[in-house]
Amino acid sequence: MKEQFTKYIHNLQDQICAGLERVDGKAKFVEDAWVRPEGGGGKSRVIVDGNVFEKGGVNTSIVHGALPAAMQQAFNVPESNFFACGLSLVIHPLNPFVPTVHANWRYFELYDKEGKKLDSWFGGGSDLTPYYLFEEDAVHFHTTLRDAMDPFGTEKYPKFKKHCDEYFVNKHRGDEMRGIGGVFYDYLRPTEETDENTLFSFQQANGNAFLDAYLPIAERRKDIPYTEKEVLWQEIRRGRYVEFNLIHDRGTLFGLKTNGRTESILMSLPPRARWYYNHTPEPGSREEEMMQYYKPKEWV
Repeated sequence: MKEQFTKYIHNLQDQICAGLERVDGKAKFVEDAWVRPEGGGGKSRVIVDGNVFEKGGVNTSIVHGALPAAMQQAFNVPESNFFACGLSLVIHPLNPFVPTVHANWRYFELYDKEGKKLDSWFGGGSDLTPYYLFEEDAVHFHTTLRDAMDPFGTEKYPKFKKHCDEYFVNKHRGDEMRGIGGVFYDYLRPTEETDENTLFSFQQANGNAFLDAYLPIAERRKDIPYTEKEVLWQEIRRGRYVEFNLIHDRGTLFGLKTNGRTESILMSLPPRARWYYNHTPEPGSREEEMMQYYKPKEWV
């Protein structure tokens, strides 16, 4: 499975980068290959200053070695070795009417000191962070994710949407979601009912749905005129995005605690963001209206 999943995420990285470049029409991804001294490495691909995408990254990593003490404690295991591979992406568009998007699909194995596999699981998902909402975009994004999951059980989309709504939340901001959610799942382990290959197919279905979920939205909104007022709101909400990633996000914390490549881990942060003291949107404005969407809502 390690080899299969590694091959898959490298192919998916190529497909996603090509699709994003096509929509942007100007900027190209630049690849930065890196090596982790403790074992493994990755390929970070970054796009900047495009017609559509101000900053974005589509990164793959394959890392292995001794599980750090902090992660031993988090997983409640003794001294162990691990293998982790995955694709992680964050895209920050230039136009405030185009949403930021995040996605991640990963696979993890845990071994004892003798090399015997003790555990393995899949995780992942994707979510959307609009600054101004067009409801048809939210419906399209969620419908595409649901349709990818339904062949594996119609209970999965509602379950993993709920997980997403509960996870991507700035709890220090009064349970304010960072966006309008999507799907999120973790610790999907093989069972008698669902074997490893079925879980791998489920991962592939979700990864393959990403471009269909996001690109039509970017194409519809990329040419809408905007002013500095919309940019200001975009940057304030980007500040909330930064807060979540640095305070709550498990993937960011895992990467930093396992001596992952800091530049690749922090590529998720936007190029510009603002923090205004005690900021409150103007009453009756589109910005105030937008706040109602940063909480769980059924879209499909």
